Amino acid sequence: MDIAAYLHRINYRGPLNRDGETLRQLHLAHLRSVPFENLSIHAGQPIVLNDDALFDKIVTRKRGGFCYELNGLFSALLRALGFQVDRLSAQVANAETEFSSDFDHMTLLVTLAERWLVDVGFGESFIEPLRLDKADPQVQDGRAYRIETADDYLLGLQLNDENVWKPFYRFKLQAYDYQDFEERCRFHQTSPESHFTKNRICSMLTMNGRVSIADTRLIVTESGERNEQPISSSEQYETLLRKHFGIAM
Repeated sequence: MDIAAYLHRINYRGPLNRDGETLRQLHLAHLRSVPFENLSIHAGQPIVLNDDALFDKIVTRKRGGFCYELNGLFSALLRALGFQVDRLSAQVANAETEFSSDFDHMTLLVTLAERWLVDVGFGESFIEPLRLDKADPQVQDGRAYRIETADDYLLGLQLNDENVWKPFYRFKLQAYDYQDFEERCRFHQTSPESHFTKNRICSMLTMNGRVSIADTRLIVTESGERNEQPISSSEQYETLLRKHFGIAM
């Protein structure tokens, strides 16, 4: 792990202490520098789950990725910095609150004096690590998140300042490695049933909002205001990828 190159990739120049504040700053820096994207799937580029391949893609070639790639490599960085990190399997909730298969999502557990849920690979979700053992809602950027515990841990988002919670995903505290996620990763690369094979997405947190390219639309949210514009050609699409994400396919 070339720590210096990785920190340069995420524009991080802060402290490297093994504490919650450093973890928070690294998490934010990653989300603001490395996009969530599935462009490799639509370009026919196989996704290889090991640290060397992911480092080459995300750090050297300045690409993004989806959960297995982003959380996988981020966990390797945190370990290199001395953090205790476990890769967890999560089942993702759909609109009907039905949950997907095991290993459908990779999330992370970081254990310090407190335990933290860490996730830089779930698209538009929490932007700072969440305290795993805190029962009360945790508010970030005007949105409230809650982690419930029963047989599984359940992450939820409160909707519209009402007492209505939308589940994001559920998980257990069992550690896994890359090979455990490979079958589900292949599914998302190849199956017509996967939402990743149906649509292209590239999305990244910004200092005051988010920028996304969703198939043929550019979506920019700044200070709570959302603006969309159509993308009319492949040339315009490639230009916007370079402009907003630094990606050249």
